[in-house]
Amino acid sequence: MIYLLDTNILSEPLKSHPHPGVMERLRELSDVAATASVVWHELLYGMERMPLSRKRDAVSAYLKRMGSTRLPILPYDNAAAAWHGGERARLERTGRTPPFADGQIAAIAKVHGLILVSRNAQDFRYFANLQVEDWWSD
Repeated sequence: MIYLLDTNILSEPLKSHPHPGVMERLRELSDVAATASVVWHELLYGMERMPLSRKRDAVSAYLKRMGSTRLPILPYDNAAAAWHGGERARLERTGRTPPFADGQIAAIAKVHGLILVSRNAQDFRYFANLQVEDWWSD
């Protein structure tokens, strides 16, 4: 594994006009990518909040396909919690309080030595020694 994909990367194929560069990288790098259990939760939660509709059916089918392709879903485990706890305290001392879920995602990427891929790379800029890529700007 090389990459940990954030929610906005995994949801890109569902857009009516997905970013061509992101789509190309998803195709090219799918065998070296994983996601976080927190991201998987965000995707499922988003789908469950949608009214019954064709769009919800399409999202549900997409998530089932993604799950069946064996996209590794990495857990928020003891190592991630330990790193996150330290980073959260460090950031609070500097007056920064990133969203808890962002800290969990960052922790999972960090403890697995993965590059976090997110359209919102700036949201992760204060986490120590975390590699982040934004495929929209590449």
